[in-house]
Amino acid sequence: MASIAGKKSGLTWAVHISVALLVLLWLFPTIGLFVSSFRTADQISSSGWWAALFPAEQNEVYRAADPDDNRVADGDMFVVTGNIFEGAPREIRAWGISSRDVSAYQPGDTAEMKDGESVTLQPDGSYVWRGNDKQLSGRGQRIFITATVPPEFTLDNYTTILFSGSGQDNMAKAFFNTLTVTIPATIIPIVVAAFAAYALAWMEFPGRAILIAAVVGMLVVPLQLALIPLLRLHLGIGIGKGYLGVWLAHTAFGMPLAVYLLRNYMVGLPRDIIENAKVDGATDFQIFTKIIIPLSFPALASFAIFQFLWTWNDLLVAKVFLIDATGSTTVMTNQIVELLGTRGGNWEILATAAFVSIAVPLGVFFAMQRYLVRGLLAGSVK
Repeated sequence: MASIAGKKSGLTWAVHISVALLVLLWLFPTIGLFVSSFRTADQISSSGWWAALFPAEQNEVYRAADPDDNRVADGDMFVVTGNIFEGAPREIRAWGISSRDVSAYQPGDTAEMKDGESVTLQPDGSYVWRGNDKQLSGRGQRIFITATVPPEFTLDNYTTILFSGSGQDNMAKAFFNTLTVTIPATIIPIVVAAFAAYALAWMEFPGRAILIAAVVGMLVVPLQLALIPLLRLHLGIGIGKGYLGVWLAHTAFGMPLAVYLLRNYMVGLPRDIIENAKVDGATDFQIFTKIIIPLSFPALASFAIFQFLWTWNDLLVAKVFLIDATGSTTVMTNQIVELLGTRGGNWEILATAAFVSIAVPLGVFFAMQRYLVRGLLAGSVK
């Protein structure tokens, strides 16, 4: 036994490696969203988030100054001079005058065009555009460069998402709408389920076993099958679409699991404590509020985490039970879906919106994860 004691089995290492892989799978996209939310669109398109701290090579397009206002005569030709960077220098690696070949020339080269027109670009961004009267008119010549850009981080994405006046981009109202839906939809089923779980666990009444079986049976009812009948019931009794309707819908869908989990936890509490309290004259309500609730806090916290995360990330129930024609009750998940349509190419905006959406669930999870672990392990060790 002495040679065995202290030696870790192969299964232990397998468990550790599996946990490490799961943690990495969870952290990789989360950190990616967080880093991308502070990057510009050009940086996101030029390199991955893991290279955010290093200089990146990217293509940019500039335009020479307006020739009608800036050209000067040079013999029988005209010349426009200037600097494309205007105080924000770049390290130019190559440049061009056509989008079909953006790296045709090196810094210092001269690009020759038709009928004697030419553009010369120096490494510091200064240029000389030469041509005749017809060529140097209208808009400035486009100049494409391939440059090495230092890492850059910005808060503009969060300003756009949280404080912009645009209804499409501003998620501040959707954020508070989601809180308005989530907090009551988490508290209501916990309160109701706690009373029901205590009754099913410790109170004797006819039909208790049938009720427990019914609760277990409701766990397997598909959510999609109950949506339309429940909506018709809401419309029939006058609740309609609104916050009350979505609160009651989330309560109904979360109640079976809440009752099942809490009842199984409460029935495992020491019987002696409850019987001694009854001998001392305590009522069921006093036992529930002063003994059962404090002892059941890990289980209540565990379900609260699950219900909060489910409600916060819900899209289906919100679309069915919330009026969304005016956008006044739009939740974050719905607005992100709309952003995918209107901002499908703006990855910096989508990454910021996604991280804002997961920030609150992350905070709730980390704040209450110790209760989650205690609740999940409750009853597993005697």
